[in-house]
Amino acid sequence: MPSTYDPVVVRTALREFAFNTRRRDEAPPEVLSILKWVERNSLSMAAWEDSARVDAVLRAVSTRLDGSDTAASTIKRNRRVLNVMLEHAVKHNVLRANTLPKGRGATPKTSIAVDKRSLINLRQAAGLLGWVRRRPRGGPRLHAFFAAMYYAGPRPEEVVAMYVMDVRLPPEGAADQWGELLIHTAQPEVGKHWTNDGAIHEERGLKGRAKDDMRTVPCRPALTKILREHIEREELKPGDLLFPGEKGEMLAGSVIRRAWRSARQETLTPEEIASPLGKRVYDLRHTCLTNWLNDGVPPAQVAEWAGNSVPVLLAVYARCVVGHLGDLKKRIEAGGDLPEV
Repeated sequence: MPSTYDPVVVRTALREFAFNTRRRDEAPPEVLSILKWVERNSLSMAAWEDSARVDAVLRAVSTRLDGSDTAASTIKRNRRVLNVMLEHAVKHNVLRANTLPKGRGATPKTSIAVDKRSLINLRQAAGLLGWVRRRPRGGPRLHAFFAAMYYAGPRPEEVVAMYVMDVRLPPEGAADQWGELLIHTAQPEVGKHWTNDGAIHEERGLKGRAKDDMRTVPCRPALTKILREHIEREELKPGDLLFPGEKGEMLAGSVIRRAWRSARQETLTPEEIASPLGKRVYDLRHTCLTNWLNDGVPPAQVAEWAGNSVPVLLAVYARCVVGHLGDLKKRIEAGGDLPEV
């Protein structure tokens, strides 16, 4: 029996089996040995009353396995998890108090503002989506998926959950070609080991909204044309997923991300590839919301379409709003200067 195990092996055993109630009984013998070793070498909850031990834990959650510093956002999330755990222990009289440091400086500062360098301009978006459309395997379907994010700004987990009946398109010959997208469900990927039915996705309500709530997002004429052609080409029925996988299943995140990475590699310059420009599929949503704000759509309306609160919207996108400075300067000057003395 080894006196210690590789940290990566221990973490895998804990994540995949110890912390997963559905798989604890499935742990193979070698994993059971690791978990028994962890149990024997774990300190009691009384260790949380020792400030030196608490400091050691906080250093650990701020450091990666290779010894480098963890991102500030990850540190903040890890400390949030620890705080919930300790509050639970206090509630059930396991600990007398929550011993995590509180107040200013207890957690690192993080910014939720969008990096302006990640936004995609018209030329770049046309190149990326055009390459995806020409992709031999599932290209037109993925092109419509990315176009929905670029033009309407839903989250990826919301797009994969949309059905054909959630798309309200005008008649093909109508003068007004604006439509509507009804967004009411999200299907984030959580992994088949973490769902009750073994599915990769888990159905949830919209982020930050009440159960069974929904929101309506305008579908501009360019997107109306793309979605109409997509529905006809795929011969989709009202009860079908709007963007199904190759076998009719829910479109996998790995397929989406792989296509997007390939599009970046094939269409962007080496300098752009190395930059944050469109590095994540989510940057399509960031670009859409920024475009709406820059086009003069009131923040309250953008927040409603995006499924955000106005304070969060402004905190995330305020640095990306451009094009209004000249008008704002004129308004400020119109208020008048001090009279000459």
